[in-house]
Amino acid sequence: MAKGNFLVTGAHLCYTPPMGTITISKTTARRFVLGRQGLWPGRRWAGQDGTAEALHTIEEVQMDPLNVVARSHDIVLWSRVSGYCPAYLDHLLYHKRLFFDYGGGLCIYPMSELPFWRLHMRRREQNTRWADFAATHQALLDDVRTQLKLRGPLGNRDFAGQERVKHYRGSKDTALALYYLWLTGELLIHHRQGFERVYDFREHIAPPELDYTAPEEEAEHFFARKTVAFKGLISERGWAGGFARYIERQVNRTEARKWLQTMMQQGELAAVEVEGSREHWFVLSTDLPILSALEAGGIPDGWCPLTTTTDDEVVLLAPLDIVSTRGRASWLFDFEYLWEVYKPPAKRRWGYYTLPILYGDRLVARLDPKLDRATATLVINGFWLEEHAPVESPGFAPALARGLVRLAAFLDAHRVNITVQEPVTLRVHVRELLDAALEHTG
Repeated sequence: MAKGNFLVTGAHLCYTPPMGTITISKTTARRFVLGRQGLWPGRRWAGQDGTAEALHTIEEVQMDPLNVVARSHDIVLWSRVSGYCPAYLDHLLYHKRLFFDYGGGLCIYPMSELPFWRLHMRRREQNTRWADFAATHQALLDDVRTQLKLRGPLGNRDFAGQERVKHYRGSKDTALALYYLWLTGELLIHHRQGFERVYDFREHIAPPELDYTAPEEEAEHFFARKTVAFKGLISERGWAGGFARYIERQVNRTEARKWLQTMMQQGELAAVEVEGSREHWFVLSTDLPILSALEAGGIPDGWCPLTTTTDDEVVLLAPLDIVSTRGRASWLFDFEYLWEVYKPPAKRRWGYYTLPILYGDRLVARLDPKLDRATATLVINGFWLEEHAPVESPGFAPALARGLVRLAAFLDAHRVNITVQEPVTLRVHVRELLDAALEHTG
């Protein structure tokens, strides 16, 4: 690795505060982003405690209600946590209160971050659109508050509504009132019925020691760092957009550069060049030893998988997985990924609920799965290989079969239908391996 200052202290490689820009290969960049998110070289967490550790490490997980095979956030955690089941997440969110789900994009965050998110919530309240809503609906908001005080945790269906509205957040004015009180931090999600939110007052849900508002400067600094931690490797432009989303205000290029320069001077960030990219990239300085290990062809401490690696078993990525969504798959993996679930069928290039397939450190294919719950069958409606997919590699078919078996087990599916899979030679090999594995597990 060029241009960096490394010192050997004992058995550890340490990086001194940034003196310049270091250069890494694109392979190292891919492995770093995947590993920082717990996807490479394999699952390194297990069970409910592992689910909590994964959620802390990967910073945030976007939630989505669609349940074609499983919900996107559950697939995110399944792809990282051995033996994961959705009940683990429900317990951590709504019983242990170690995490909370919040925001217009609806993401899961550690409850320890709540004091910092109060800045975002306050700025939501000051937003012109929501401030106008509150000003013209005080009686409605007071009525909703009164009902919550009298009746305890309530969801949208528990209110008849005073008038009908045309809004993507609900068809009743009370639905908008609940959403406003939640978005501005007065309410939190107490639990869910199916995927429907049931709300209660924040002070009834948040641990008392976390029910306060962090100072503005402290909160903004927290999110400045979190923006980098979430992406692992982030460009200057990507940082500005992510930071603005967290702190709920605009951040222009001049301010973004000032923040990044200050954090570099303070030793929090380091500048990185990725071979083949003209972008300016940044990582947390604490991650530099990890980059050094990866550039040398090694596996960083703490990243060793519990069982199989992504070379032994493919991993199916969720539609909203941060490593491949928001355009990241294009530059990081040379893989075009579009979630086409909201496109009309005639305009879909691939399928309704297409999932990228990770093999090693590359995205090599995609498939469109559906769970036929009546017959407990995982049906693959479409399967598409990339040009660089190692179809002839002796390890690929077994890795693909193992990944499908693990997905079927997660979904309690007893059969896997892969009749659409091409080429035929791959399908025949995978079918044989699937039959043997499913017979053994069944």
